[in-house]
Amino acid sequence: MDEGAGTERSEATVLQRVSSVLDADAHDVTKLDGGEVGSVYHVSFHDRPDVAVKVDDSPLGIEAAMLQYLTRTTSLLVPEVLHVEPNLLVLSFIRGDGRFGEQAERDLARHVASLHDISADAFGFQFDTLSGPFSQSNPWTDSWVDFFREQRVLPFARAARSDGTLPAAEFDRVQRLAETLDARLVEPATPSLLHGDIHPGNAVVADGTVRAVLDPAIYFGHAEVDLAYVDRLDSIGAAFYDEYRRHRDISAEYFERRRDVYVAFHALENVRFFGDDRLPRLDSALDRLGL
Repeated sequence: MDEGAGTERSEATVLQRVSSVLDADAHDVTKLDGGEVGSVYHVSFHDRPDVAVKVDDSPLGIEAAMLQYLTRTTSLLVPEVLHVEPNLLVLSFIRGDGRFGEQAERDLARHVASLHDISADAFGFQFDTLSGPFSQSNPWTDSWVDFFREQRVLPFARAARSDGTLPAAEFDRVQRLAETLDARLVEPATPSLLHGDIHPGNAVVADGTVRAVLDPAIYFGHAEVDLAYVDRLDSIGAAFYDEYRRHRDISAEYFERRRDVYVAFHALENVRFFGDDRLPRLDSALDRLGL
């Protein structure tokens, strides 16, 4: 089958489905770049505002529930959920200009700090959420270190090993990391609400202002998890941390002792999702941790 014809058929199906569920006349659809989970489209109408549409085999109801939670309980700007089915999610379309400079860094830092100020009585969440296409279990747990080891590091390592993306040598190293977390991490004063996948690619920016944050992987954890996710990117610099510190403290020991623990976990997530070409980053983090 011609690839172009297949794409046209997919886009025609999206137009039909969205027109039906919104009872509106959708007339144009464009597939958007950058979606790592499912396919994302920009759909235009004659008689209503544009929408973004995600189509995927993963449970899109969980993504919708995370966005709705953020809308109800936080000031974080996220798209409005307009319709959700098991494999179809329709969201308000938020237009950006793609220019992520220092002003946008500072604005993103303010949003992240505000999110981290929201707390709970324990670590976890009220339902299991998603990191990309993968379920992340969130049973309420009193200890952050226990939660991070038992609900994040070990389950993701075992799944990646089972999938064949994590070689035996790296699996053993990650297990040793899990065994030594009590000596490497600290319990935060309070849990923080985490975005879980915060980076410029998940921020819609226009005129230096963050208009929306996309693709949450939320739960209550240590704020340093989000900081380490941001810190792995060259596109985020000193302005982000300078602004974040105006609102929340960052311990010097985070940079000296704990950052690479969280970097290693993020690298593990990427190995599971993208494959073994992401192993060098995991190996480098484990090397710096003496593992």
